[in-house]
Amino acid sequence: MAFLGIDLGTTAVKALLIDEAGAALASATVEYPLHTPQPLWSEQEPADWWRGTVQAIQHVLNQASLTGSDVRGIGLSGQMHGLTPLDADGQVIRRAILWNDGRTVAECDEYVRRAGGEAQVREWVYNLPTASYTAPKILWLRNHEPAHFARLAHVLLPKDYLRYKLSGEFVGEMSDAAGTGLLDIKNRRWSVEMLAALELPKDILPRLGEGPEVTAQVSASAARETGLAEGTPIVGGAGDQAASAVGAGIVQEGIVSVTIGTSGVVFASTNQMPQPGAPGVSPLLEVFCHAVPQTWHYMGVMLSAGGSLRWFRDHVAMGNRLLKQDDGRQTTDDGQMGRPSSVVHRLDPYDILLEEANTISPGAEGLVFLPYLTGERTPYRDPLARGAFVGLTVRHTQAHMTRAVVEAITYGLRDSLELVRQSGIAVHEVRVAGGGARSPIWRQWLADIFDAEITLINSSEGGAYGVALLAGVGTGQWKTVAEACEATLRVTERIAPTKDVAVRRGYDDAYAQFQAAYPALRTSFHALAKMS
Repeated sequence: MAFLGIDLGTTAVKALLIDEAGAALASATVEYPLHTPQPLWSEQEPADWWRGTVQAIQHVLNQASLTGSDVRGIGLSGQMHGLTPLDADGQVIRRAILWNDGRTVAECDEYVRRAGGEAQVREWVYNLPTASYTAPKILWLRNHEPAHFARLAHVLLPKDYLRYKLSGEFVGEMSDAAGTGLLDIKNRRWSVEMLAALELPKDILPRLGEGPEVTAQVSASAARETGLAEGTPIVGGAGDQAASAVGAGIVQEGIVSVTIGTSGVVFASTNQMPQPGAPGVSPLLEVFCHAVPQTWHYMGVMLSAGGSLRWFRDHVAMGNRLLKQDDGRQTTDDGQMGRPSSVVHRLDPYDILLEEANTISPGAEGLVFLPYLTGERTPYRDPLARGAFVGLTVRHTQAHMTRAVVEAITYGLRDSLELVRQSGIAVHEVRVAGGGARSPIWRQWLADIFDAEITLINSSEGGAYGVALLAGVGTGQWKTVAEACEATLRVTERIAPTKDVAVRRGYDDAYAQFQAAYPALRTSFHALAKMS
């Protein structure tokens, strides 16, 4: 028997089959287009999601030589916040408006005003809105496309549209619903107070289930289209961040995940729903429901983590040259540096840059970088924040600049990690994933700057793996989510922080300057934004 995890990303959908021991049997990824009809707009066709999902399901079944009847349960994960509007017949009204769409700044203000202020928003739904959230998108639809709003009968998040196509059921779940701005996160139900304040009918929202709860079954028509068996259980699943956390075993307090992709995410599970304004609880962290029943999570989001290093590689450090030329730095078949053999393995330009940067002492000899190339979300919530090198002198080289960029990314993640610690979570292990986790040099810097043990685990399948585990829990393979993680995941590498006092002092001094730089430059950033 197998369990199927489906993860609907922003650029592609991934299907993953695992067996009853948690081993991956087959995976497939199908891409689809992103539409940007106006500046700040980001949209997709739900039909493209479904078409890609059908193809991915068929591919993994064929790859694993399984039939639909071999799949015991299905879990769904996906990009959060997106508005998928359907009419009374279940037909898509317009393209889905995605999480990274920035058109709803005015509607965020309207949302807070209608609720009666930020304090009331925190009382009802805990988190203040951003342009990512779903509720401001519904308000935008009402304000700007009244004909479409008049047809609105169902609001679904992206992954829940897949559930609808698989089953015909309008169902959501807690972790994804927490990112709409319409969920009473403490009581894990739709906020009737917020809906009333926004003058939105509750019946446009789906019923809710928990992550491992069976919420629907595959319909006869979906079975014919996908190759799955009619009646296959579909569990609630999770939004992408909670799903990835389950896939990394972040289901108990004390273990925190840090994911370094284009953006950076710090994720910490908690058994206690924090109260707004409670001592130590930072309003700068988002608090959502976890995919684990009666569990919540803190989340800090950095908008340009690995994105900052990629920018530096491509536009400052001549990354395109490094990719296209060998520069005499090649490896032979046996992995040794030297003259090219019949098989040449080009060195990753990121590895070249980090090797050079590792020759520079912590703190980059007084050079600080601010990684706010696309604004920032945690801890500053400032879309007009900008990037900057501070402290440049003629003695600073490319190696210094690389070190400053990578340190800055890590300091930005430490900002969120410190907020988690201040909220009462004793962090004793940080599990890292994403591009930054691939470099042993960066992993050591993470351990030293975080002052925490860094670990890697045996799975890198992310959200698809997490919801496949939830499907196993929902169909009885494991009793709890924690048991599923314990049975399938193991630590493969541990990196301890250095005991070198000079190294620690160098990082701490540089971190203090990093924290001081943004407040000092905020006014200039906002003035410069008006000129761009």
